[in-house]
Amino acid sequence: MGDIINSDGRKIPEHVAIILDGNGRWAKKRFLPRNAGHVQGAANIEKVCTIARDMGIKYVTVYAFSTENWKRPSAEVEAIMKLLRQYLKDCRKKCKKNNMKVRVIGDISVLDEDFQNTIKDLVDYSKEHTGLNFTVALNYGSRDEIRRAFKEIMKEHDEGKISLDDIDEKLISDHLDTRELPDPDLVIRTSGEQRMSNYMMWQIAYSEFYFTDTLWPDFSKKDLEAAVDFYNKVDRRFGGIKS
Repeated sequence: MGDIINSDGRKIPEHVAIILDGNGRWAKKRFLPRNAGHVQGAANIEKVCTIARDMGIKYVTVYAFSTENWKRPSAEVEAIMKLLRQYLKDCRKKCKKNNMKVRVIGDISVLDEDFQNTIKDLVDYSKEHTGLNFTVALNYGSRDEIRRAFKEIMKEHDEGKISLDDIDEKLISDHLDTRELPDPDLVIRTSGEQRMSNYMMWQIAYSEFYFTDTLWPDFSKKDLEAAVDFYNKVDRRFGGIKS
């Protein structure tokens, strides 16, 4: 976790994690099918990433599809997956244009093989880029992530690579999907809901939370600036006391 101080003295969070909520309600308000909201929400991701980069934010992580989202109607799940597949294909051009590095966290092993290959190719293609670090949480759930991490740790223990005394917070963090990322400084959830929905529960232990009634497809520069202004008013002590 770390802050960047911009030219006007404002603290800019290094890593912002966003729960993209409200696509369906956005569509319903306009008497459109739910998928229209998902399409609009996907289009808004690039806009917000550009705004975040220009503000000086280094890492943006978005919650695109959770392990629980499979419970939605099959037609909606199929439409979302089709949209995500196309979005990540198109993301290659956006990466090159914006010098953006892309990561995907979550268990992608359940996805179709061609979809997995699209993800792997995109991650490999953008790995040397030095601009915004953009991470997509896809088939991601924090409990599942921790479960997978502990399976890896137990396997390494059984193979004699680590002892019980080696298992500390750093070792656990190093086995999570986010091992290459700093913990989020600021978590934003749109649409008025105020819960974390199984999102990066280990990583957000000391993150600040900002909730807004704005639906994700309508989330704009003024909304992100409001979140950063909120962040600037918070005194982050990380469990300690500042003199």
